[in-house]
Amino acid sequence: MNIFKKVYCRAYQGVFKIMIPLLPYREPKILKTNEEVVGVLKEKDIDKVLLVTDKGIRGLGLTQSIEEEIKANGIDLFVYDETVPNPTTQNVEEALKVFKTKGCKALIAFGGGSVMDCAKAVGAKVARPKKPLKQMKGVLKVRKKIPLLVAVPTTAGTGSETTLASVITDSETRHKYAINDFPLIPSYALLDAKLTVGLPKHITSTTGMDALTHAIEAYIGRSTTKQTRRCALEAVKLIFENLPVVYKNGQDLKARENMLIAAYKAGLAFTKSYVGYVHAIAHSLGGKYNVAHGLANAIILPYVLKKYGKKIYKKLWELGVYAGLFAEETSVEEGAKRFIEKIEEMNKAMNIPTKIEQIVFEDIENLAKTAEKEANPLYPVPVLYTIEELKQIYLELKN
Repeated sequence: MNIFKKVYCRAYQGVFKIMIPLLPYREPKILKTNEEVVGVLKEKDIDKVLLVTDKGIRGLGLTQSIEEEIKANGIDLFVYDETVPNPTTQNVEEALKVFKTKGCKALIAFGGGSVMDCAKAVGAKVARPKKPLKQMKGVLKVRKKIPLLVAVPTTAGTGSETTLASVITDSETRHKYAINDFPLIPSYALLDAKLTVGLPKHITSTTGMDALTHAIEAYIGRSTTKQTRRCALEAVKLIFENLPVVYKNGQDLKARENMLIAAYKAGLAFTKSYVGYVHAIAHSLGGKYNVAHGLANAIILPYVLKKYGKKIYKKLWELGVYAGLFAEETSVEEGAKRFIEKIEEMNKAMNIPTKIEQIVFEDIENLAKTAEKEANPLYPVPVLYTIEELKQIYLELKN
């Protein structure tokens, strides 16, 4: 990388690291029951609420109990269930129309990361009605309080219930971008393991690997804090111990609870310490080919970790030792390589492929440009890569 750009990227990241203790990060208050959600709504004098979800989740009846509980307490509930994977600007506009025409005062995001991204973007548009979504792309572009947002994750993966990010795909250009600002952090998170029990195996596996990617990228990056390192370590350990269990037996409620906790901790880690090239590449593929985010992360993760090489050996060794994957006496290099092998083994055991077949050779140049633009200078990655170096990763993923 050009030395001047490298200095710029590292200086930019250094300023953000210094500012972390000064920025208004906050953790959502954890709720355990639907009754507690209703209690919050009543406490805030909210009489009309919009529930944002998708047809799959609603079709499974997962939202039924909270819908009934809210209505039984005299609160008007309206539902937008058209959210798609990699939510679009069209989704946001449609949900926003319901929110405004029905006079809603709060949002409940009920689902996975896509649903939460959509609900957060709706909140951003309520807060900034005259500002197009694309003008809120990047960091600190919302800057106004959004309506009360309660996040109800139905997958243990995205950690979106803890984060300041909303990732949206432009309906016309298919460009995928992130909106990052502190008002987007949900005020409350309902963590109910029973909602995840019926997840299909492929959703359990890929969302779990999404959480693992969050924790690893947060830990190996250059903007960690004592808190984010602790959260990342705990998340990685919980995922290696519990993801194989819930993949084999989705009815194991304790393991499901542990995965929700892991996703939450990973979310707390990366919302402060950010992610890296795994996410930048995954976002480009999600925007271009609609590749599910968790699946993309799961496949890409080993490739990027190997490319970072010796620069991250010590940190991967630390993660592996803490997770109990090998003895502390294992050498740093051997442990780091074994850690990556464990990821590959877990992917294989859960029938996650090793390649992304949707990649078209002619698209790689633009995909790499998109990923490079997203990552540099924002993501405090262990090693800075150019467009040409990123292109090599796409080629490896394709072939």
